[in-house]
Amino acid sequence: MLKQLSMKRVKWGVISTAKIGVEKVIPGMMKCGNAEVIAISSRKGEDAQKAADLLGINNAYGSYEALLADPEVEAVYNPLPNHLHVPWTIKALQAGKHVLCEKPIALNAGEAALLLETTAANPHLKLMEAFMYRHTPQWKYAKQRIADGSIGQLRNIQSIFSYFNADPGNIRNQSDIGGGGLIDIGCYCISLSRWLFGQEPERVSGLMEFDPVMKTDRVASGILDFSTGSSLFTCSTQMVPYQRATLLGTDGAIEIEIPFNAPPEKPTRLWMYTNQGKEEVSFDAVDQYTLQGTSFSQSILDDSPVYTPIEDAIGNMKVIDALFASAAKSKWVEVK
Repeated sequence: MLKQLSMKRVKWGVISTAKIGVEKVIPGMMKCGNAEVIAISSRKGEDAQKAADLLGINNAYGSYEALLADPEVEAVYNPLPNHLHVPWTIKALQAGKHVLCEKPIALNAGEAALLLETTAANPHLKLMEAFMYRHTPQWKYAKQRIADGSIGQLRNIQSIFSYFNADPGNIRNQSDIGGGGLIDIGCYCISLSRWLFGQEPERVSGLMEFDPVMKTDRVASGILDFSTGSSLFTCSTQMVPYQRATLLGTDGAIEIEIPFNAPPEKPTRLWMYTNQGKEEVSFDAVDQYTLQGTSFSQSILDDSPVYTPIEDAIGNMKVIDALFASAAKSKWVEVK
């Protein structure tokens, strides 16, 4: 249960009318007790106004610059296409706004490092990559069970995340702006592995199949070699929609039914496997975007560290870079 929050609300603005924002994140944030979405922007004023009318947002701007110039906006949510994450996050920070940026935070680790430089120059501002899954009760429960030794020592993680989208006009299928499966959804499999092991992998091995027309990776598999175990995953943009995560320890295992896109209107489940048998654990329905927005907003209000720091985002990009290099070279690559 969330702790009692301050009555003060952080005033949010959204740059872009992206589907993820309009359909998922903004409705979720509107349920936060400590946040208020007051503005939305688009490069087309009519699109911004349409989204504002749909969601009940007071201010609609026909440019991202106009929203960043609004003195009432304290924090910005950035769900722009991947290649625009870093430049517009930097502009928002330079405009004095806190930023919640969609994953992946950048196209590569070098680009992500520019954000670290910008936050160092603006230490009073908060920046977080929007890995919403980490805020859910099922994942916090799983992480706690690993930490308290309920499944012994964590030795292996296996995860799958896939959907089917072969539309060449979709931004997820445009290679020149950061499309492809690894950077879009494989990033989740990497993120959860690093988070649960509590360290960075030493080396990785990647295998990818590229769409012959769109040139994006439509199937990507990876092995992450940690000093105490390993992680194996497959992600795809052209396979049946499916997701699962299994955490294997020396004394037990945890299987998570819907690890990434937990529905806000339905309970979620996981299964614990130990020497005592199988136990099903259920969690009440929650909106992971509400939990994420609440957590980030409270960090702003309390001036406390964000749940997922920028250093973690850079670490995730380093692994993604290494997997691409490994697939290209057909050999193991060290993560540096």
